[in-house]
Amino acid sequence: MTAVQSAPAAWPRPSAPLRSRVVYAAAHVVPVVGSDTTPGGRVDVDWDATLGYRRDIWSYGLGVADAMDTAQRGMGLDWPAAAELIRRSSAEARAVGGAIACGAGTDQLDLATLPGGERGLEAVLAAYREQLEVVTGAGATVILMASRALARVARSAEDYLRVYGTLLDECPSPVVLHWLGPMFDPALTGYWGSTDVPTATATLLQLIEQNAAKVDGVKVSLLDADHEEDLRARLPEGVRLYTGDDYNYPDLIVGDGTRHSDALLGIFAAIYPVASAAVQALDAGDDRRAHELLASTQDLARHVFEPPTFHYKTGIAFLSWLNGRQPGFSLVGGLHAGRSVPHLVTLHRLAAEAGLLVDPDLAEHRLSAYLLTQGVGA
Repeated sequence: MTAVQSAPAAWPRPSAPLRSRVVYAAAHVVPVVGSDTTPGGRVDVDWDATLGYRRDIWSYGLGVADAMDTAQRGMGLDWPAAAELIRRSSAEARAVGGAIACGAGTDQLDLATLPGGERGLEAVLAAYREQLEVVTGAGATVILMASRALARVARSAEDYLRVYGTLLDECPSPVVLHWLGPMFDPALTGYWGSTDVPTATATLLQLIEQNAAKVDGVKVSLLDADHEEDLRARLPEGVRLYTGDDYNYPDLIVGDGTRHSDALLGIFAAIYPVASAAVQALDAGDDRRAHELLASTQDLARHVFEPPTFHYKTGIAFLSWLNGRQPGFSLVGGLHAGRSVPHLVTLHRLAAEAGLLVDPDLAEHRLSAYLLTQGVGA
C-alpha cells in the first residue's frame, strides 16, 4: 500500500503564544500495551505515552482539554483514573507552560441505583462538587461536563437551571459549559430539559445570562453550524463560543469578519499541527490562508466523525499509533475495535493527503502490519 504523502510532515511550531483564537485539543488516553482493555475492566494507563502526546500538543501552542468524553469518560475511563489524569496532566501543563482545561462531571454515580426526584438532584450536585474539587485543586480551568445522571433525573428545565446555577455560584473562577449532542452520547438526549433544540437553547441562554460573570464560554457539539452561529450572536459580551463542530470548524473558527468561534475540538487532537498553523495565519491577519489550512483537514475530520459518531475516538487513536505517538493501537474499554478495516484504510489516505503523517514510512509499515492481522493480503 503506497502512502500518498511521500515526505515527513514539517509544520511550524509557533514562536510566540497564539493570540487570535483560544483553541483546545481534546486528547485521548493511551492504555499500556498488552493491558486488559475489556469493557468495564481495570484501567491501566500508559502515562508516558499519554502525557507525551499532550506535550506535543502544547508544543504547537494549543491548549489541552482533558478528562472529557474524548478521554473516554463514561466510556472506559472510570473516575479514579480520570482524577489521576487531571492531576498528572495539570502538573505537566504547569511544567511546560501549557493551557489546560479539565472536565468535571458525575460519572462516579451508578445510574442503575441513582434515586429519582430531589434525592437524585442532590446526588448529582454532590458528584459534581467532588470532581470540581479535583479540577480546581489541580489548577486547571473547569469544564462543566454534560451529565448523564442529570439527564436521567431532571424533570424540567428548572432542574438544570438549579443544578448549574448552584455550581456556578460555588465555582471560584469562570468555567466552560458543555453541551454534547446525542450523536456523541445518546444518554444526553433532551439535555437542558427538551429534545427541541430551540427550547433547550433558550434554557442554556437563560443560565448564561443569569451567571455571565462565571461563564468563560460554552462548548457546543451539535454538528449544526447554523445553530452555532445563531447562539454565538446571542451570547452576552465576553462569553466565548467554543466550537465542538468537528464537521464545520473552518468556517466557524475563521468567522465572518464580525464574529468567530474559538475551539474545543476532538479533531484537533488529530490535526493539531495544522490547527496551529491556521491560528498562526490568523494572528498574521491572513484569514484566507487560515481557512485553506483548516479546510484541508475537513475531509479527514468528517470521516473520523462519521456516524456512528460515538466511535470517533477509534480514528484518533489509530492516527496517533500510525504517527508513533503510542506504541500500540488500542483504547481503554476496547473501543479501538469501533471502526472497520476500510474505514481505517481511508483514514490513512486522508491523513496523508492532509500532510498529517509525521513519518510516512512508519505509518505505512504500521498500516501494513495492522492489515496483516485482519487477514488482508494474508
